Amino acid sequence: MNISAIIIDDESHNIENLQLIITKYCSDITIKATAANAIDGVSIIQQYQPDLVFLDIQMPDQSGFDLLSKLSSITFEIIFITAYDKYGIQAIKFSALDYLLKPINVREFGLAVEKARLRIQEKQRNSNLENLLSYIKAGNRDPKIALPTQKETLYVKISDIIRCEAVNNYTTFCLKNREQILVCKTLKEFSDLLKPQGFARTHQSHLVNIKYVKSYLKEDGGTLLLDNQDKIPISRQNRESIKIVLNQML
Repeated sequence: MNISAIIIDDESHNIENLQLIITKYCSDITIKATAANAIDGVSIIQQYQPDLVFLDIQMPDQSGFDLLSKLSSITFEIIFITAYDKYGIQAIKFSALDYLLKPINVREFGLAVEKARLRIQEKQRNSNLENLLSYIKAGNRDPKIALPTQKETLYVKISDIIRCEAVNNYTTFCLKNREQILVCKTLKEFSDLLKPQGFARTHQSHLVNIKYVKSYLKEDGGTLLLDNQDKIPISRQNRESIKIVLNQML
C-alpha cells in the first residue's frame, strides 16, 4: 500500500531532514507536497487529499492547531512534530495522539508511522483527533482526556475524575458519577499529565483530584477523605508535599 503524505513546517531544514528519513526508512510513503505555513498547508491538504500529514505545531502567525481548526473535516492521519511546548504537548497527550520532538528520533518516528499506517490500512476513524479539536476550541477550559480501555477509547472530562488508582500496569479511574474505568496505561503516565490540572500523587498507587478532598485525617499516618467517602492513604514521603498542595488549593 502506498501512502500519500505532506509535510507542513516553517523551517526548511526540518522538512529536508524529514524527507531524508522517510526516503531511507519508509519506501511506502510518497511526499506529495510541502508547506512552510498554515495557509499554504490548508491549500495543499485540500489539493492533494493526503493519507498522512506531518504537522509542525509552532509556526509563525498561525499554529498547526489553527490550521486544523480551518478544515471542515479531517480525513487523514496526523503525526505532530514540534519543539517542546507545554500547551501543545499537553493537548496532544490528553487526546492520546502521536508527536515527535525535534530533533527527530528515528526509532520514535518509526513507531509513530507504524501506528498511522495501520489506521490508514484499516480505514479507522481517528476520534482522538476530534477530541484534540474540542480541546483546542475549549481554550483549555474543562478539557477531556482520552482513556483507552481494552474495548474502546473513552473521552472523559478531567473535572469529573475524582481519583486514579494503579492496578499493576493498568489504572482505574473513579468518576464522580461512581463509574470506574480500567485503562491500559500506567498511573505514572497519567500522573505527569494530570498534576498541572489539580491532581496530587498521595501514594505510589494513588492520584487524587484535590477539589474532591473533603478532609485530611490524621489516622494511619495521614489519609484523605474524599467527597465520595473514599479514604486514600498518604505515604510518608508524600505527606509534607500533600499538606502544601492542600493549603495552596483548598
